[in-house]
Amino acid sequence: MTSILVTDPVIDELVAICGPDNVFADKSSRVNRARVPAPFPVHRWAEHVPDVVVLPTSAEQVSEVVKLANRHRIPVVPRAGGTGLTDGAVPLRHGIVVDVKLMNKILEVDLDDRTVTVQPGINMLKLNEELRQYGVIYPDDPASYPCSLVGGRIGTSGWSLIGGRYGHTRDLVISFQIVLPTGELIWVGDGGGRKVRKSSTGYQLKQLFMGHQGTLGIVTEAVLELVPRPEAEFAAFFSYPDYETAWRSTGALAKSGLATLAGVVLFDEWKLDYLRRDDEAYIPQPDDVRCVVATAMYGTTDEVRPGAKRLLRIGKETGGAYLGDEISQGDWASRHDRYATPLHGRLRDGQVVPMSWHCEDASINWSKLPQVRREWHDIVARLGDRFRIFDDWGMFAYTNGAFKPWGDYLTEIDVGIWEQELDDAAWDAWVTAKRDIAAVAIAYGGSISACHGACREGEVDLVPEELGGAGTS
Repeated sequence: MTSILVTDPVIDELVAICGPDNVFADKSSRVNRARVPAPFPVHRWAEHVPDVVVLPTSAEQVSEVVKLANRHRIPVVPRAGGTGLTDGAVPLRHGIVVDVKLMNKILEVDLDDRTVTVQPGINMLKLNEELRQYGVIYPDDPASYPCSLVGGRIGTSGWSLIGGRYGHTRDLVISFQIVLPTGELIWVGDGGGRKVRKSSTGYQLKQLFMGHQGTLGIVTEAVLELVPRPEAEFAAFFSYPDYETAWRSTGALAKSGLATLAGVVLFDEWKLDYLRRDDEAYIPQPDDVRCVVATAMYGTTDEVRPGAKRLLRIGKETGGAYLGDEISQGDWASRHDRYATPLHGRLRDGQVVPMSWHCEDASINWSKLPQVRREWHDIVARLGDRFRIFDDWGMFAYTNGAFKPWGDYLTEIDVGIWEQELDDAAWDAWVTAKRDIAAVAIAYGGSISACHGACREGEVDLVPEELGGAGTS
């Protein structure tokens, strides 16, 4: 199906706004911006292709594109790195995709007030390469760190692997400029000044727009937090013979009170089995290693050195066996390399197929992790019994609180999908499974999503239920 809204005169108007080199109506440009690494119905790919793609270079151009779209009643979808797992950058009704990748400049580095001002098209890897000379970092560290962009991080209110130490995107973005659906440009933050971290003057609008998933506007500039580049980084991985022991150890490690602790993550038996099968980066472990808990610390040498000793002691006292420096330091250092793991899945009969990695995530309190784990694996098992194109790749639970690694956990179940074999029946079953996974999270007092957002087909149906307070305490 092709939209009739984006006509040649409309394209001419877009060219007048953005320039002839930044407007694309060819098939490859449109198709390549029609999907994200989320569960995607590739058998219905054509339904999600935009009519035209624009790459603006300024906030004013974005504003004019949105005003044009309003005049002609054309849908607009903003797109940053396209690394998200929420379908938020997928054009469900064709229209115009506004791709912000060319808006990738660092506008100001303020070492006095510890801020950096950027356009939305820059990613954390490139930004921190530029900041190295100043001895500071922007500590937003998603799994997609090398390729996700600041604008997308704001749009999804992104989650950071080291959020227990430095906070997540909503804590690290001080203020930002956004183009509203009307085309109007506004600036939102925690106060009148763009570099103010805390204000008690009136409504706090920043959090309303943080995680807008593209529904409330397009970010065009942002002021970000800077912190000193860590002197020391320490990672410790522990093995456990069973889930129960590993889960209890996770709680003890997370509640240790160590200020430099950046995160604690628990990998369950299914995840270890998956890694044993296919991941070339996995260092073989004995069969009695059923679960692994990973920890990481950041800070000054004077802080991290004594903290690491206590961390190792807690891990061992709670039943863990330290896996050694090679695994601990090496695996943590490669944490961004596994953002996508195609070709790593196998069906149960041993056939190797080009499976894509997909995940469903939620915020789950530590006390409820064992129950949620059982029910989520049961949901995926039933799905796999019906359609052999689905494969359970295991679960992990990662401390979720900003500046405090305890309480609730980003809990994720990973599923391999042989997307080339999808049909309507299998896709409908997957959507139902996603809804069931979200319903379990809500039933145990959790949230549909801790990290990726809740706008995917299936779980989005339950957003009113979660926000209405249906979950248990």
